[in-house]
Amino acid sequence: MPRFLHTADWQIGRAYTTFAPDIAPILAEARFTAVQRLAELAREHAVDAVLVAGDVLDAQTVSDKTIRRLFQCMAAYSGPWLLIAGNHDAALTESVWSRAQRLQCVPPHVHLLMQPEVKVFAEAGFAVLPAPLTQRHTYHDLTAWMDAADTPAGLLRIGLAHGSVQGLLHEGIDSANPIALTRCDTARLDWLALGDWHGVKSVNDRMAYSGTPEPDRFPNNEPGFALLVDIPAPGALPQVQRLLVGQYRWQRIVVDVQHPSDVDALQLQLQQLGTHDVVQLVLRGQLDWAQHQRLQQALANTEARVRCLITAQDGLRLAPTDEDLGSLQADGYVGELLAELRAESLAGQEGAQAALHVLASALYQQPQHGSAA
Repeated sequence: MPRFLHTADWQIGRAYTTFAPDIAPILAEARFTAVQRLAELAREHAVDAVLVAGDVLDAQTVSDKTIRRLFQCMAAYSGPWLLIAGNHDAALTESVWSRAQRLQCVPPHVHLLMQPEVKVFAEAGFAVLPAPLTQRHTYHDLTAWMDAADTPAGLLRIGLAHGSVQGLLHEGIDSANPIALTRCDTARLDWLALGDWHGVKSVNDRMAYSGTPEPDRFPNNEPGFALLVDIPAPGALPQVQRLLVGQYRWQRIVVDVQHPSDVDALQLQLQQLGTHDVVQLVLRGQLDWAQHQRLQQALANTEARVRCLITAQDGLRLAPTDEDLGSLQADGYVGELLAELRAESLAGQEGAQAALHVLASALYQQPQHGSAA
């Protein structure tokens, strides 16, 4: 029974430019580690081939070193790797793939399927019908040629494509690189391995997106997997399993804090995070000075513990109590300014909120407030 490991959207060479300089290289390195893990899984599960459905590399401009490292990471599995180009690494006349071939770093068991033509693996019992992208965006279905493609009798017909299956997006949204929802039926495909969607998504019994093997964004669409696909015989329904690959868990947490109990609950939630978490935390609400400081301390501890913590506090207002302001012992102009900023902040003025926080923090850091800060 032929067995395949279906994966896509490695995007090797991604730079993560929006992350801090000490975090970005770690996240980029995790993408190489994901490929090594895929090779180990392919060997462990004795698959007949690894199907890589596009966006293997993040850009045409990745370095020669990155290209060489990519193929070195695939070394643990010596069976066929079947790669097509996606929108990030399209098979242009002069492309990252032609450069890889000039570098002579593509092993013999790695097949770069950069033309829409049948590739037969008779001994393994299947034929591959690839639909590589030859430009970043197309507006006609590159899988259409599969309908009329002949393959030897008795072999599985395996499709490889990168794009958007029509009818999956919200009505009225046009997407480049369309793929017909009925392609498996019209082309008599036993499996159509898809790339482009970054999470696992089953389209029907014979067509699915594997998602990226290493998460790379905060929306939770179930990234971090590869699909193990067993097909007993031509025409039989595939048996599909998810295999965990990803190293880091990306998650977006939105919390409304108004009371000390909200801060307690958030602290408990943050304590569950560890070194494999990349977190975007969005805070809303308002807190007095004591609770605000307690929250900031919890965030500082979390930042030191997790791989990355990105905190958005624009929606969180500092609302010092009368006791808070009184303890600052701010007289004269400073006291009047504090009161004015407090009133404007409670009214929702963002500039006042930031100014209040800066001024109050500075006053609390004076010697008489050092132990309370």
